[in-house]
Amino acid sequence: MADLSKLKQEFAEVSDFLIALGDEKRQAIIIRLMEEDSCEGLRVTDLTEATHLSRPAISHHLKILRDAKIVDYRSVGTKNFYYLTHETAEVDKLKQLLEDVRLVMTTR
Repeated sequence: MADLSKLKQEFAEVSDFLIALGDEKRQAIIIRLMEEDSCEGLRVTDLTEATHLSRPAISHHLKILRDAKIVDYRSVGTKNFYYLTHETAEVDKLKQLLEDVRLVMTTR
């Protein structure tokens, strides 16, 4: 029998990451950040144009994405530039969870 307590722990560890990825508006922000050719990042105003969301809505979604370690930012004076983080620890955790779930599904 599989160690389901390990799976529960893995789910708990990636839940914020999954929530952040699960929203279509946040997916649109991620896609727009991926489209950016320069590594300088995008400002909230750039993201409002691309997603047709308000500035407060973009800021709210960016906070969730930052908390999930998907997006980071740099400040230049009073301007913030957002970009996809190069941190892959959360992606690695998700990969491990999916592999463990697949293992349970294929051995039953």
